[in-house]
Amino acid sequence: MSEARMPGVGPYSGAPVDPWGAAESAGTVVLGVGSPLMGDDGIGVAVVEMLRERWDGDDGLALLDGGTWGMQVLPAIEDAERLLIVDAIQAGARPGTVVRLDGEEIPRHLRMKMSPHQIELGEVLAVAELRGHFPGQAVALGIQPARIELHEGFSDVVDASVPALLGAIEAQLAVWGHRASGASDHEPAGQSETEVAHA
Repeated sequence: MSEARMPGVGPYSGAPVDPWGAAESAGTVVLGVGSPLMGDDGIGVAVVEMLRERWDGDDGLALLDGGTWGMQVLPAIEDAERLLIVDAIQAGARPGTVVRLDGEEIPRHLRMKMSPHQIELGEVLAVAELRGHFPGQAVALGIQPARIELHEGFSDVVDASVPALLGAIEAQLAVWGHRASGASDHEPAGQSETEVAHA
């Protein structure tokens, strides 16, 4: 597979957005997680960066690069009314399939411990749940990875599914009452040839 890169996304800077300041007044938090150094595992971080072009003007929405921060994102998650996690999701589907998890499916699925950052994220969500601060509405959207290993860039099949993932994310944000600042050239959710699977 070629070393496909996301259009408009440069090398990982290693400096995620501060989750406390960015999410302080936001009702909805979009959290991109994963490691850009591990091939398809970095898709969540890259996609959230792409969303900034059209969604940064919404004061009720925080777009956060969670990277592999683990427990440090807990305050942002607990303060959110609505949480949208963007990540590579292992669902046993065909590589490149867009995958959706809802509500309680998210922490339960992450207990499968697909990768180190998901172990940490699963623990963060479990703590929020235990403390009674798990967001009232939570969705995880991602892509079934083809390759998670020490490698920069995404597999061809995952890269090709990015427009469908962006369309699914934007459709969910619209359901939650958010409106983008510009026209979208992403495929509307449900109208792509890419399958959307519920894990």
